[in-house]
Amino acid sequence: MVWVVIALAGAVAGLGWGYQKWHYAVRHVSTDDAQIEGHIVPVLAKVGGYVKAVNVQNNQEVDRDAPLVVLDDVELQTTLAGATAALAEAEIVAHGRSQTDVVRVQRQSEALEAQIAAARANAERADRDLERYKALAAEQMVSQLQLDAASAAATSAHATVRALEQQEAASQAEIASAESSVRLAGARLAVAQARRDAAALELEYAHVTAPARGIVAKKSVEVGQLLQPGQPLMAIVSDTDVWVTAHFKETDLAQLTPGQSVDIELDAYPECTARGEIESISPATGATFALLPPDNATGNYTKVVQRVSTRIRIVDGCGPAQPLRPGLSAVVHVQTAE
Repeated sequence: MVWVVIALAGAVAGLGWGYQKWHYAVRHVSTDDAQIEGHIVPVLAKVGGYVKAVNVQNNQEVDRDAPLVVLDDVELQTTLAGATAALAEAEIVAHGRSQTDVVRVQRQSEALEAQIAAARANAERADRDLERYKALAAEQMVSQLQLDAASAAATSAHATVRALEQQEAASQAEIASAESSVRLAGARLAVAQARRDAAALELEYAHVTAPARGIVAKKSVEVGQLLQPGQPLMAIVSDTDVWVTAHFKETDLAQLTPGQSVDIELDAYPECTARGEIESISPATGATFALLPPDNATGNYTKVVQRVSTRIRIVDGCGPAQPLRPGLSAVVHVQTAE
């Protein structure tokens, strides 16, 4: 009799457990093809040089802009000093001699304009005198010598006007040349300023700082090492933003919608169940982005259920004592019905 009761109790418990699993399954979509993702920021050398100091170790927490690596900057300081001196010279040329040349030529042009005005007035007076002498010569009131002198004076006055006008044209050309020199000096000043700024920036790059807050990983730099621009030094695993990437079967896609609640089970922390919600669903399957995507038109087609990546935002993690590290395996359960 006791064994019958035990068997009935076991059967009831089994049925209850089975019903619970069935009820949970019809209200959830699950996958174990999921992992924690995060931002892994590479730290690269922006300038070349010998490493003078390394201030961090692997697995060390650092804040944003924390000093990581210091390069020997003697050559960079020398380059900056030379660029600063070249900039000072360019400023003197741009704001001194070139502007002075323009002012000098402009004043010469103004003086020539005054001389031309006076010469034109003299030419007009000589023309009027010539006309009077011609009228008087017709009445034989002046001699031919006087008439010739008046004619020569008018011709000389007009020649003076033409000569001054030619000088004025040459002066305008000198002004244009001087203004071109000013523009050239300004361009050289801009180049010198850019070179100085570039030298200052390279000197700043000799002090490598953390691009983000996080934990140091994959450190591959040591004191005395010669670095080249673009060489990887380490990585910073950012602790400011992590999420879950889950790959659901295409047969489950119709039941998934952004905003649905998600339970996240982590292999690393069996006692913890994090909570999240679907943030977005990939527009294509994972096979589409593969290095060698499958070609179903080759004749050896075999139907395979495709997977679609889904990004899950973590709403409630497992606390600071159980950090969610990128790469951890997870099992996710999406609630598809109330």
